[in-house]
Amino acid sequence: MESMGKKKPRPRRSFTPEFKAEIVELCRRGDRSVGQVAKDFDLTETAVRLWISQAEVDAGERDGLTSSEREELAALRRENRRPREDVEVLKRATAFFAKETR
Repeated sequence: MESMGKKKPRPRRSFTPEFKAEIVELCRRGDRSVGQVAKDFDLTETAVRLWISQAEVDAGERDGLTSSEREELAALRRENRRPREDVEVLKRATAFFAKETR
């Protein structure tokens, strides 16, 4: 039976910072609306609005984490995840061997 009216999700795409900056600049010029720019470049309005918002944060026009701060935070979280996983493995191993010795 065919799925009625459901579209397949589009595969996740990634865009270069230069492309994002170009899209943001097109929107800032005011020649076209965000929706029109998104449609012309086959993007979602939400993605374009997020790029504009992030560009404003990076330029200091709006409060929030800059792109470099976001990258640093993500790296620190990845780095922090490893010791937590190690501790979890050690806890399980300790529990396992404690059962064996009884």
